[in-house]
Amino acid sequence: MTTSLTTIDTNNFAAMAKAMGMSVDTANAKKQTSTLARLRLQHSPILGDDKILVKAGQYKLEIPDGPTYYAQSVNLRPYLQRFMYKRFIKGHGDKPNRYVKTVMADNLNIDLKDNDGGFNCGKPAGYIEDFKSLPEKTQNLIKEIKRVRVMLGTVELIKPTDANGNPVELDETAFIWEIENRDAFKDVGAVFSKLGKMKRLPVQHIVLGNTEERKLPNGNSFYLPVVSLDVTNTLDLGEKEHNTFADFMAWVENYNEYIINAWSDKASNHDDVLDAEISDGIVDIELDEEVA
Repeated sequence: MTTSLTTIDTNNFAAMAKAMGMSVDTANAKKQTSTLARLRLQHSPILGDDKILVKAGQYKLEIPDGPTYYAQSVNLRPYLQRFMYKRFIKGHGDKPNRYVKTVMADNLNIDLKDNDGGFNCGKPAGYIEDFKSLPEKTQNLIKEIKRVRVMLGTVELIKPTDANGNPVELDETAFIWEIENRDAFKDVGAVFSKLGKMKRLPVQHIVLGNTEERKLPNGNSFYLPVVSLDVTNTLDLGEKEHNTFADFMAWVENYNEYIINAWSDKASNHDDVLDAEISDGIVDIELDEEVA
């Protein structure tokens, strides 16, 4: 009997787990990755019978299958960022509203598979030199597609409240924040750029988040995040931070796998339709030749 020998590489857990017969266990663990709370901005007030319960312009943290909490300011500890495209498609008839989303990547300079069986949510590949020269339909499609900066980290809500405006106690919470607004995309990106120039990791610092009101032409308001980086205090990295980082990386991997599987299913359906159309055409030609 021939025995294959290999060294134990603790830096390549996936390969070693497979070699050691742990594939089933790791697969199950992967499926059990927890859902992250979502961080957003509250653009309109929450009203009670005779008073404002939650003011507009606050951060809100939506707990999966749980309540939503609010705070005027937050302390963010970013662990990583990713980029993606997202497009909202309004439903009609019996078709519900839905989002088309791409995988998350380190940058937007590559074509990204989406859950609709295409790439980039339909955005044409490459640099568009003259946007106005494109067909109106293509222009409208591109306007619908948002580039998104995705931040994953932990957040501490400063003086949090519930939806009734009551003060609550809330621990530091793992979150995901999809930043779509063009100005917010740029401003939050400046934090990561500054850290890069300083050769600091995002997880080593706290980012203070406040908000700023902006007016629309019709008089309504919306809010943008205002972020400031604290470089005076460098946070320690211990076992907890390493484990949290690993959880975030697993979350992104699971999300991307979900999108890629959806892409494969939709792309396969497109191919089946195309094959059927081609087959129908071939059959029609053969029948015509027989009749002739």
